[in-house]
Amino acid sequence: MRSDLDLGGVLVSPFVAYAAGALAILVGLRVLFAHLRIGRYVANPPLAEAGLYVCILALLIVFL
Repeated sequence: MRSDLDLGGVLVSPFVAYAAGALAILVGLRVLFAHLRIGRYVANPPLAEAGLYVCILALLIVFL
């Protein structure tokens, strides 16, 4: 388990760092998926992206 991050005297929960990391990974995947036009293969692309974000966040929490 990671300890709290200290940013200028403000303690930040590790979950915030995981959420920011998952968001950065998702932005990169969105660019890749837009280039490959993956959105046409799913019925609801925003819902698929939300599910992908949750999966990435869970993987970061478990493995980091």
